[in-house]
Amino acid sequence: MNEAPKAQRPAEGPAEPFKRALVGTVRALAGNREVDVSFAADRPSLAGNRVRLPELPRRPTPQDVTVSRGLGDSMALRLAVHDPAVHRALAPEGRNARAVYDAVEQARVEAVGALRMDGVKQNLAAMLEDKYQRGNYRKISERSEAPLEDAVALLVRERLTGAPPPLSASSVVDLWRDWIEERAGEELEHLLDNLEDQGQFAQAVRHLLASLEMGEELGEDATASEDGEAAPEPGDQAEGEGQEPEGSDGEEAMEAESAGADAEASEVEGTEAEAELSLEEDMGDAVDPGELRRRDLPFTNLPPTVEYKAFTTRFDEIVGAEDLCDEEELTRLRGFLDKQLAPLQGAVTRLANRLHRRLLAQQSRAWDFDLEEGVLDAARLSRVVTDPMHPLSFKAERDTQFRDTIVTLLLDNSGSMRGRPITVAATCADILARTLERCGVKVEILGFTTRAWKGGQSRETWLQAGKPPNPGRLNDLRHIIYKNADAPWRRSRRNLGLMMREGLLKENIDGEALAWAHSRLLRRPEQRKILMVISDGAPVDDSTLSVNAGSYLERHLRHVIDEIENRSSVELTAIGIGHDVTRYYRRAVTIVDAEELAGAMMERLAELFDDTDTKASTSRPTRRARRLQ
Repeated sequence: MNEAPKAQRPAEGPAEPFKRALVGTVRALAGNREVDVSFAADRPSLAGNRVRLPELPRRPTPQDVTVSRGLGDSMALRLAVHDPAVHRALAPEGRNARAVYDAVEQARVEAVGALRMDGVKQNLAAMLEDKYQRGNYRKISERSEAPLEDAVALLVRERLTGAPPPLSASSVVDLWRDWIEERAGEELEHLLDNLEDQGQFAQAVRHLLASLEMGEELGEDATASEDGEAAPEPGDQAEGEGQEPEGSDGEEAMEAESAGADAEASEVEGTEAEAELSLEEDMGDAVDPGELRRRDLPFTNLPPTVEYKAFTTRFDEIVGAEDLCDEEELTRLRGFLDKQLAPLQGAVTRLANRLHRRLLAQQSRAWDFDLEEGVLDAARLSRVVTDPMHPLSFKAERDTQFRDTIVTLLLDNSGSMRGRPITVAATCADILARTLERCGVKVEILGFTTRAWKGGQSRETWLQAGKPPNPGRLNDLRHIIYKNADAPWRRSRRNLGLMMREGLLKENIDGEALAWAHSRLLRRPEQRKILMVISDGAPVDDSTLSVNAGSYLERHLRHVIDEIENRSSVELTAIGIGHDVTRYYRRAVTIVDAEELAGAMMERLAELFDDTDTKASTSRPTRRARRLQ
């Protein structure tokens, strides 16, 4: 008698057992079974309790395995021994000081694990070696090109653990070592005494920053640090819920912006700061050293006008995507984009079809009855039978008033969007444009970045002019038109592949890009105008911020947003990828993962189209704004 063959389990890849073991290790080190660990072909990241590690190759080498372990150990240790509330409470305000502060805290987190477990120490060493090797740190030969935050973090790691810097970054450390030790050698020694106490360690780092000539960037907390005030204990933020937080970043910025504001304004802004603080806690702190964070600068305190200027606009450009590379390369890049996001396209298309149905329902969803001609009304058949000559037995579909509409998508093309975020953004924009075009809604797709890193020709012109003070914006803008509003989707589809081009994504000056997109909308004849911004961070341009105030670009962005939201008929909405944009835009949503972008875009537009009122209508402005938020 023949036996039925037993069901066989599907064969798993050679890396699957290792992945399961790594997931368990991360959760054990973090001390939290609820940590969500995933693997993706993207840069590693940590957001809240969500850990994303790079996908292993089909045949991983021992080096690949060790580096993955190091990344997992690093993120697990951050979850275990790092308190975001303490970190934010003592964070400096200046951009350069904040970068060093973040990098040194990450070095402390990894040092705690390295001193406790030799295996973790080896994994972290391999991870750092791989990180700096991929960054081509070996080729850095001048101090101006060597990141100070990395040099300080590696020197702190050396003092805390006794481990020398990775070979791939040794040249960077050597370029800065004498300068750092001459100014802050004593402060480096004191860090070891406070390794296990994050609050005291952060206070010591602030003294270290002051010794490194960054005292002006410490902000209001500098006085408290020098006086030796204790750092907030973990969990303090949760106590006294509903009270106004004292010493929060939001209030510090508020006091710096408007000393002498009345008590009522202070109370309102303190409440806003508390809400933003809780949102940042949910998202978690960034893992990468030196990652910029948005500061809480209440736009309600801004003056009516903001002093902003560009040193020169001679080198700025507004260019079509097809003019930045030849047709053959555009076709290749578009093919690469389609190949990368073939699994995502189905889900995005389903969401787009849902939006399509909602828009069509708004455009034709009413009927007129008792007409003399039209479609025979089945409910009036009795009339036809009893009186065949009765004239009022027909109905006709009535088109509801659906105003002529245009939607502009403004995409952040900065370097921080590289990888999965820009790929998902390009595909979502592509499918959304196709969907809205089928509904008779015109779509324009724009992007913004700079032509060069660290200034370009604008900075060279400033240097030749003798470095005059307060030069304003010091970089060459590049504003890209991927799809013109009047161009059909089939002609512009290929242009979106340009976002996959290596070297395109550089720095971002959001304020001028937003003003540019808004001015293009104002020239359009459509009755309703919608502007959607997709970004993943604050305005950043190293050249501009190095010679102006640290909040120079951010102030200008807030001013432009305020002008559009309060004085323009354009409806403005924003989506932040991994970064809180609700503190900037009145209508905004923040997503943690780029995979959520498609749903967020469709939902925001659906809400806008469902709301038939315009900005000029004042019947229910407060309720409407609250609903969109």
